[in-house]
Amino acid sequence: MDEHAVKKLEDMAKAIRRDIVEMIGEAKSGHPGGSLSAVEIVTYLYFTEMNIDPLEADWKERDRFVLSKGHAAPLLYAVLAHRGYFPRESLYTLRKFGSKLQGHPDMNKVPGVDMSTGSLGTGISAAVGMAIAGKLDKAEHRVFTLLGDGELEEGQVWEAAMAAAHYKLDNLIAFVDNNGLQIDGNIIDVMSPAPIGEKFKAFGWFVQEIDGHDFQAIEEALKRAKANKGCPSVIVAHTVKGKGVSFMENQASWHGSAPSAEQVVVALNELK
Repeated sequence: MDEHAVKKLEDMAKAIRRDIVEMIGEAKSGHPGGSLSAVEIVTYLYFTEMNIDPLEADWKERDRFVLSKGHAAPLLYAVLAHRGYFPRESLYTLRKFGSKLQGHPDMNKVPGVDMSTGSLGTGISAAVGMAIAGKLDKAEHRVFTLLGDGELEEGQVWEAAMAAAHYKLDNLIAFVDNNGLQIDGNIIDVMSPAPIGEKFKAFGWFVQEIDGHDFQAIEEALKRAKANKGCPSVIVAHTVKGKGVSFMENQASWHGSAPSAEQVVVALNELK
């Protein structure tokens, strides 16, 4: 990927971060920390990697994406809007009565959402089912999913991981947003899922660990994941919770807190 392509993605990531902050501020409710930490991952998938068509959201041959950490819906909504699935103006209806854009994504209401998620552990399970269906259909599309590191404390995640390896789902690529924090604090203190990579390796997955804010690293990891055969792939992405907004970075308190109007102004100034 050349410098121009990287700069274009970086500019898009900054615009998406601005939308995340603004929409959560407008809603006075939402999850900014974990939305901001995974911006580069989801931006790269939708703007470079995935075979999709916003004009035909239900295209049968499209790649699928499942936001297993469903509370990061503001990130997914912002990316979908910038990708052309619905008008950006809709973002400012987040969590409002009558809006399609609620606190967790709804596949029956929001164009481009491939699976409704929210309860942690269910997204990766659905993604495994999609990947199995793809194998049965001899389809060429891939299934991508994004998990939180706190989500790995759910037993259902590991049932899904075991099934994915058992069925040799090399059409499934998972990302773990490893920002180290969850709603109650540091993941190591709450219920440590570490060592994350070693656990997935023990479950039969092809494992890579990268800087989750580095577009070049994301691209290279995806190339290796797609070349991998005979087992699912996981990319453990080391990230910063609240990335891009200084007063939110590495603060568990911003897991599910909305910024005030004054804080929105400060954040947007930092994201210029």
